[in-house]
Amino acid sequence: MLLRHGQTALSVDRRYSGRDDVALTEIGIDQAARAAGRLANWPIAAIVTSPLRRARQSAAPLAAATGLPVTVDEGLIETDFGQWEGLTFTEASQRDPELHRAWLRDATVEPPGGESFAAAERRIADARAAIVADHPGQVVVLVTHVTPIKSMLRVAMHVGPELLYGLHLDLASVSVVEFFGDGGSVGRLVNDTSHLRSYPLA
Repeated sequence: MLLRHGQTALSVDRRYSGRDDVALTEIGIDQAARAAGRLANWPIAAIVTSPLRRARQSAAPLAAATGLPVTVDEGLIETDFGQWEGLTFTEASQRDPELHRAWLRDATVEPPGGESFAAAERRIADARAAIVADHPGQVVVLVTHVTPIKSMLRVAMHVGPELLYGLHLDLASVSVVEFFGDGGSVGRLVNDTSHLRSYPLA
């Protein structure tokens, strides 16, 4: 089960938020609580989170509801957007127009001083493989960010890198993937926000 973190001050303005260790807003805290209410009745075996504060804060209500500990996995951290951290899409495209256009088309292109999506996906794949191996046949909640969630959806559904650019994931949304012992995998749910009905999509 893949839970995107709740709202932060950077997400309010739709700014690139990778390694900036920002906290949840009050709305984000409420979104995390609603997500916990949604997920707590599942037979969850483990909760694993990105090391960033917004993810750890989003994991906390679920841990409280289930009594499970939270494990931090560095591999679930968001992509490093380098010098585009904190910028809007427009600001980044104006700052580095040619590079930004190339980055939107090619997963191997790095933001200035940052990490390419391809590099991030390799790191995320290693984290996913270890988590699946440690929890065979179990339900695990991963509390993380847009790139890790999209990467796992892409692998589970056997689709190309276009998904990285063509799928929107809402704050505090839930997606579900299954990885089987024989190597097969499927996507079962994508970007569900039914627990957030009173909030506009963002």
